Amino acid sequence: MRSDGHKARNRYRNPVDTLLFFAVEPQHQVLEIWPARGWYTEILAPYLRDQGQLTIAHHRQLQLDADDDRQRFWARISRQLSERIELQPEYFGAVKQLAFDPPELLHLGQEGHYDRVLSFRNAHIWDQHGLLLQSMQEFFRVLKPGGILGMVEHRASRVSDITSFAGEGYLDEAYIIMVAEFAGFQLLDRSEINANPLDTRDHPRGVYSLPPTLAMGSEDRERFLAIGESDRMTLKFIKPEHYSSRPYAVQP
Repeated sequence: MRSDGHKARNRYRNPVDTLLFFAVEPQHQVLEIWPARGWYTEILAPYLRDQGQLTIAHHRQLQLDADDDRQRFWARISRQLSERIELQPEYFGAVKQLAFDPPELLHLGQEGHYDRVLSFRNAHIWDQHGLLLQSMQEFFRVLKPGGILGMVEHRASRVSDITSFAGEGYLDEAYIIMVAEFAGFQLLDRSEINANPLDTRDHPRGVYSLPPTLAMGSEDRERFLAIGESDRMTLKFIKPEHYSSRPYAVQP
């Protein structure tokens, strides 16, 4: 079941409007990338349980003893979500699970299998490690022709036509669109469903200064709570019905 804490974030994440915008239907094959604690998984799984299929691609769970703190953190989060799914089959249904940890674990299954690939606030991490294009290309490969890639991401301020910077965790909207198009996608539509005009996008710890992370601790806490969660772009890309495959290339 969805916790009260997760439900309280509906006003920032607008799940009904967002999934309607991405045109997710109950009979679809849906791939959710890096679900973390399962905020969207809790919504998608019961919606798809009877007619469709949800597959989640999360961090590899064998890194619970990794040297890197971040790897251990995400491995633990992934394991916790897997255990919840196993313990609540009547709620989640038969959710399939894959490990996605590029560049080593990049493969997401059969080509042209999914109706929808969904990613919520992950692209900045792939970009930080130089893996955004490779990830986009894999999403393109596993989508059916005519399938949709839905992305929600923290949106940076546009400083100029050639650069954008607004602190840790934010990405430039034009840049994401450029990378997606280089991977073969076409931009179908964009929405302001998840916009937040109160977010100035210039915080000391970037997006992590804001809730839910509140990385600044007690410093300016009330101000960050008043802003709410980050300003977010909501982008809908389509894999064209007729396309020519292109080789993997250097990221732009």
